[in-house]
Amino acid sequence: MFLLEKTPEFDKWLKKLKDRKAKAKILLRLQRVEAGNLGDISAVGEGIEEFRVHYGPGYRIYFRRQGERIILLLIGGDKSSQEFDIKKAKSLWNQ
Repeated sequence: MFLLEKTPEFDKWLKKLKDRKAKAKILLRLQRVEAGNLGDISAVGEGIEEFRVHYGPGYRIYFRRQGERIILLLIGGDKSSQEFDIKKAKSLWNQ
């Protein structure tokens, strides 16, 4: 099992998401992560990883593990903003 911590940037992104079905799929994905099922993840550099949500434009949630139990959710986005989002996630982690 994992404990999820969210940055204000992540919360802001999720609240602004207008597609209700997408938001529901993302929240379900996070519940699965909390239960220990990381699913489809990929390393993007400097210790940052992404959860992929295969829906709509291809949502991504960027995170970093702290120890074995805590996952810090840094920022979210989709495939179209991936490059910017990865840079932002790295910047948030290094603050």
